[in-house]
Amino acid sequence: MAKELGRKKSPNQLKAEIARSRDSVERDFRNLRSELDIPRKIRRSFQRQTGVWIVGVAVIGVLVATRLTRKKKIRVEAKGIGKTESKLLEAGFALSALRIAATFLKPMIVKFVTGKIRDYASGASSRKKW
Repeated sequence: MAKELGRKKSPNQLKAEIARSRDSVERDFRNLRSELDIPRKIRRSFQRQTGVWIVGVAVIGVLVATRLTRKKKIRVEAKGIGKTESKLLEAGFALSALRIAATFLKPMIVKFVTGKIRDYASGASSRKKW
């Protein structure tokens, strides 16, 4: 870009050179914008190759669906199952025995509690008289 300093151009030539430079920059900028317009490129590609796009989307959908529905298998070794089952069985027997005992003891407990309440009520009424 080194030019001779002694050589001068006329103003019309300078204006023409500036106009050419502006046109060149504008053309380069338009080309850059068209290269970076990805949505437009995708739309054109879809219009030209619709079948390929539909097959590709279907394959991706199937892959995602199979990947998401796959379940992991977790294996756990059972070490103390016998102990847990026997403790659970013992607790069940204890609760059933307690229920049977409560059924038989209920009338005696009710009679005992009502007697105590009567004694308390009769003692309270006799205290008020004094």
